Amino acid sequence: MSFPSLFYALLLILFSSSRVAHNINLSPSPAPSPAYYDANDNALTVFDVTSFGAIGDCTTDDTSAFKMAWDVACMSTGIESTMLLVPYTFCFLVKPTTFNGPCRTRLALQIDGIIVSPDGPRSWPWNYKRQWIMIYRVNGLSIQGSGLIDGRGQKWWDLPCKPHKGINGTTQPGPCDSPVAIRIFQSSNVRIKGLNFKNSAQFHVRFDNCSDVVVDSVTIKSPASSPNTDGIHIENTHNVQIRTSVISNGDDCISIGAGCFNVDIKNITCGPSHGISIGSLGVHNSSAWVSNITVTNSTIWNSDNGVRIKTWQGGSGSVSRIVFRNIWMVNVRNPIMIDQYYCQTKNCANQTSAVIIRDVLYANIKGSYDLRSPPMHIGCSDSFPCTNLRLENVDLFPYKGQLLNNPFCWNAYGSMQPITIPPVYCLLEALPDC
Repeated sequence: MSFPSLFYALLLILFSSSRVAHNINLSPSPAPSPAYYDANDNALTVFDVTSFGAIGDCTTDDTSAFKMAWDVACMSTGIESTMLLVPYTFCFLVKPTTFNGPCRTRLALQIDGIIVSPDGPRSWPWNYKRQWIMIYRVNGLSIQGSGLIDGRGQKWWDLPCKPHKGINGTTQPGPCDSPVAIRIFQSSNVRIKGLNFKNSAQFHVRFDNCSDVVVDSVTIKSPASSPNTDGIHIENTHNVQIRTSVISNGDDCISIGAGCFNVDIKNITCGPSHGISIGSLGVHNSSAWVSNITVTNSTIWNSDNGVRIKTWQGGSGSVSRIVFRNIWMVNVRNPIMIDQYYCQTKNCANQTSAVIIRDVLYANIKGSYDLRSPPMHIGCSDSFPCTNLRLENVDLFPYKGQLLNNPFCWNAYGSMQPITIPPVYCLLEALPDC
């Protein structure tokens, strides 16, 4: 071989070695031959968390692998859609963490395996006890799959500060912060579909300051005695659809906080639980505005409440344009409830200001109620009565026994068409003077 040929051959070997060494330090490549597709049938570039070092044995801390996979998928360029894959048959321990946006691509988080949290307060970072997994400032995110997100909440529920429900149960002072399982904050165009959630320490899924949200075909389950384990909570969030989901837990199936509007809830199976609630609103004399909320075609069973609006004394703002339609109640203690005297202690004083409640429709609400409480409880503020409450085709019978309980009303104005069962004769017909 001539000297020039030998020289170029050596250069080629050195260059190739450099490329190999460089590639060793790169993040793992996306999974080959993507088997997942977006809504337009385009193949997604898939990043499997196991390719980033996740072990998936339910005990090894896989948080850093999840973070690395998220960052690579989120920051990919030249790709329209990416997928972060949590594969089937694996169980991943993930500690409290935040997945940050904005992303450079539309991102799907495909959860087919199991994700578990650290097991109780002693295993939790001392400074990170209000949330487990937070997703922050992401536009166009899909969280989907057939997998399970397990909050392992039992040791949190047993904290001395929690409301114990035994015969001699007490609530004692002490640290009480408990983590929300999934918190989505300041994000838009978010879709959650098909997932299973269980045993969160506190709320299972929470949306704060979000818009254009769809939750579809999820299952949420925790014991009926588990405190504050709301299924889905939304706060300062608008343009929301929650549909075709099954929720059984120790608090509200769905709770709607201040600043929410344009929320459509349908085809929900709820119970045992505390029902579907707007509120509580106006705590600590705060202002709250909620409007255009619709709950339809749903079943609530073996629950403390059915459809409820609850506000604290002393608040301000309004709840308006609310529709509860086509809801079947089975052994529900308070099927229809408005409570403007909501209080979690025995020492809440009456106040002159209140969150105003008006324009609420209850249509085709049927089924059975637990005789321990009236089938309808409509307790409105002395200073600001509830107005334009409409009850249409409301028929509620005792779950056991033959006697009908009389509904309870206080300072509530509205109409029933036709006469409800039992009749709500306590509802005032004339509008109050303005």
